[in-house]
Amino acid sequence: MDQDGQDPNFSAIGEVTGDRVTVTVTGEVDMATADQVFRAATADRTGRATLDLRAVTFFDSAAIHTLIRLAEHYPGALEVIPSERVRRVLDIAGLGGQPWLKSV
Repeated sequence: MDQDGQDPNFSAIGEVTGDRVTVTVTGEVDMATADQVFRAATADRTGRATLDLRAVTFFDSAAIHTLIRLAEHYPGALEVIPSERVRRVLDIAGLGGQPWLKSV
């Protein structure tokens, strides 16, 4: 992290196409950045969301909580594309079978 507390390697960029927001996340998702992921996924009034987490290098309990909040915000309309690390964390947490979690 730099002196301002921002991780220069983290980003959560949302792009809206029709009724879907796709958020591409890079870097570490933790208690310092998880809310930024949520805000990027809910900034626009869309009915569906995709989180592309393939470039995520760290994923903690705050990140898991954000996914659960997003699943509640987009019931039946959330899609999560995990990195191998994210998949492992979600499997360990017992969330590997969630319908919103896609295979890579």
